[in-house]
Amino acid sequence: MNFHFLTIFPEMIDNYASESIIKRASESGAISVKTWNIRDYSKNKHKKVDDYPYGGGSGMVMTAQPIYDAYKDMLEREGIEKPHVIYMSPKGRVFSQGVAIELAKHSDIVFLCGHYEGVDQRIIDMIVDDEISIGDYVLTGGELPALVVMDAVSRMIPGVLGSEDSHMDESFMEGMLEYPHYTRPAQFMGRCVPDVLLSGDHKKIEEWRKDRSHEITSKRRPDLLEK
Repeated sequence: MNFHFLTIFPEMIDNYASESIIKRASESGAISVKTWNIRDYSKNKHKKVDDYPYGGGSGMVMTAQPIYDAYKDMLEREGIEKPHVIYMSPKGRVFSQGVAIELAKHSDIVFLCGHYEGVDQRIIDMIVDDEISIGDYVLTGGELPALVVMDAVSRMIPGVLGSEDSHMDESFMEGMLEYPHYTRPAQFMGRCVPDVLLSGDHKKIEEWRKDRSHEITSKRRPDLLEK
């Protein structure tokens, strides 16, 4: 899986990609993460990438030219014919585990990270395949939500996690929230690990985990049980 970011803040992406699971996955070749600085493609002598909106209004809008040129250069340099291009936007469909599984089927994903009041609609119409939101709130730019999507999608890629079964035990994978986890010591400040987890009876442990998952989901996210 190859992730490409069209952004005016490549350092935000590079810093995140240089740590933890994403770093190890990149080093192993399971994924690749590349950034393309939109500002480098601006034809403005001051390297501006934004302008005032037609029709008036507050804020600035990212211009189409540098985004389009960055996109075309990326396609040429990487030898990609048609990647799946995602624009991170509060107007997009809401991201979920199901969407992460769907996106993991692509070989190349491009994130268009907007700023200011957004990007010129014409560039969205020209190159974007998918608009995605990570929730009903407004953020400063598209980099943070794009990283959220990349992280979740990466976990679906073979070779990214230490165990091939790790992602199957996580919240939402079976439509419910995950069960509680415990580790050593068996007792901490008077609080003990549930006896069933120490029993070695795998069938009872599995039943306990399913019961706890259902209990937690019914209390905190009953909407998941209605789907």
